[in-house]
Amino acid sequence: MGNRRNTQLEGLLAEFGYTHEQLAQEVNRAAEELLGRPANCTDRHVRRWIAGDVQWPWQRYLLPLQHIFGRSPEDMGFKPRQSSPVPPPPRRPTLARDQHARHVMPRREFIAVGLVATLGLDRIPSVGRLGTSDIERIRAIIPTLYKYDHSLGGGALHDAATEALRRVQSALNHCTYGERVERLLYSAMGDLAASAGWFAYDAGRQRDATALYNDALQAGMLSKDGMLQARVWSNLAMQARLLNRDKEALRIGRAAVETRHAKSDPWLMALLHCRQAVGHARTGDRARAQRSLARAETAYERTQGQPAAWLSFLTPAELTGLAGAAHQALGQHRRAEQLTASALQMLEPRFERNRVYYTIQHAQALLDGEEIEHAANQACRAAAIAGRVQSERIQDKLGDLRQHLQRFAHVPAAADFLELTRQTGA
Repeated sequence: MGNRRNTQLEGLLAEFGYTHEQLAQEVNRAAEELLGRPANCTDRHVRRWIAGDVQWPWQRYLLPLQHIFGRSPEDMGFKPRQSSPVPPPPRRPTLARDQHARHVMPRREFIAVGLVATLGLDRIPSVGRLGTSDIERIRAIIPTLYKYDHSLGGGALHDAATEALRRVQSALNHCTYGERVERLLYSAMGDLAASAGWFAYDAGRQRDATALYNDALQAGMLSKDGMLQARVWSNLAMQARLLNRDKEALRIGRAAVETRHAKSDPWLMALLHCRQAVGHARTGDRARAQRSLARAETAYERTQGQPAAWLSFLTPAELTGLAGAAHQALGQHRRAEQLTASALQMLEPRFERNRVYYTIQHAQALLDGEEIEHAANQACRAAAIAGRVQSERIQDKLGDLRQHLQRFAHVPAAADFLELTRQTGA
């Protein structure tokens, strides 16, 4: 019986627009960054992978492929030979690390500069009279920001979002407008402030996030936008949880759930109940956590159409991942591992930051379930792609995982992860 064609890898080439030769070149470039030496990959290697002649590539190809596509080997269609752990790259010389840093930083600066142009911030009026078309132009900024947020992380977007907010605030103070446009303008400004607050939160800038959330809440009150207010309450609850203020997070989350506007939007209710489930789990209240998960599922079944841009991450994968987080907090590690693995399988390619996040969560669930080698292999996968997003929250989560795995430094796979993260500074 012949080898089975690797249609998953073939599909990724089509999705990312690579020819066989272009992918080989990209593998060699990524190998220089990750390993400090070329992989000598050619289009012949790529053809053999797709044809199924090679079902598990050598590590000098496998790690660059993970870096390029942001997928596990199995998600790229490769089949492990019995136990085939994903090895970390060997230690790179200091020069290679410096070259990598010089490669990454200009790209980040380019993203920040390019976003200002992409968002059309220069088209926000600074003088004159504002109309509804100007509000629509401001509103259109939000979906673009979140499209980049899913793949790049909040650290790449905070400055651009803050600049957009500054320009809208300037328009509010220096332009003229009618009463209806004023209300719409405050609502649009609140949306931007809430978005900038989320990016600051993800970037680890909690003081900035709090100030921006307060601005958003004030704008929501002035515009009488109840949905915006519920959104801000939800984000404040999530921030309180990050700061280990679990009971406060539950109280704030309950305030969001009980708002009339939140109750009218099943997308928002599904998210709020999921986050409440995690909160109840963290305080050890299993019954309430399970009730909140059931309510989240019921709300999600009522969703129709498309959610608001800031809720575009709320997919079945996200709901499953949050359920996994709740079971993890309850100490149900096996169930948490199963749910998080399912979330990773369902996760769409555009959610690159969430892929890193849930890969770390999967590794932690495996570790808590005493599957040390499997946990360390998942941790290596997370570390291999973590540098592709700018999220201090992700780095902190990876750092916590590293601290937990230090107890198992005698296990080869764990030692590999510890060495990998030591080299990369993760």
